[in-house]
Amino acid sequence: MNWFSTGGAGYAEHRPTYPARLARLLAEAAPRRRVAVDVGCGTGQFTALLAEYFDTVIGLDPSLDQLANAAVRPEIEYRAAPAEATGLPDGGADLITVAQAAHWFDLPVFYDEVRRIAADGAVLALITYGVVELEPDLAPRFSRLYTEEIGPYWPPERRHVDNHYADLEFPFPRIPIEAPAIERDWTLDEFTGYLRTWSAVRRAETEGTDDVVEAFADDVRGDWGDEHRLVRFPVTVLAGVVRDRGARNGGGASDG
Repeated sequence: MNWFSTGGAGYAEHRPTYPARLARLLAEAAPRRRVAVDVGCGTGQFTALLAEYFDTVIGLDPSLDQLANAAVRPEIEYRAAPAEATGLPDGGADLITVAQAAHWFDLPVFYDEVRRIAADGAVLALITYGVVELEPDLAPRFSRLYTEEIGPYWPPERRHVDNHYADLEFPFPRIPIEAPAIERDWTLDEFTGYLRTWSAVRRAETEGTDDVVEAFADDVRGDWGDEHRLVRFPVTVLAGVVRDRGARNGGGASDG
């Protein structure tokens, strides 16, 4: 089931945006700055950052609701398409990014599609932010929410986020990208708005579970108060150079 086919407005409002520096680092790694493709773009949090550096940015997502709430810029073209069948022309993308979505893909099929649409020397970057980190007085209650109350509702793919993509298949020669963490100063309402975008929370709601997000908010409200508290998301990037077209067609060694 696609847990992101609806809820685009909430996703756009409450999901954290990425550090602008990350888009700059990836643009510097790309061989050219003509075309960037952001796959599984959702409401365009990362897509919009790429538009600062590339002539054309294409955001792809299978959810029309997500795209209807996406950030609008003249450099960005949004299209409804799955990751595994983008509909893009051969060899045109200088940078291909996937932000917080690769763990949902059929990766072998997606990687074949990457090889098809990539320009010579293009960079592929899979980006994930891990489990949110709260300040010490709030962390134990959040840990209980995440592991015990919501844990049973996470799809199996969530394990890749929990371990920072450490065991995600990635068959391209890697390049190092030191990703800055996402840091936000949020009120309790802003934080619970983010929690309600989780696929596990959506699943729990459909199965009639009591409102665990509201229960969490009730428990921490005294400590959180009306203040803005630091919320931190560690970011991991798997980045690599897609093999040049001559090597791909030459039938030599495989990627990896």
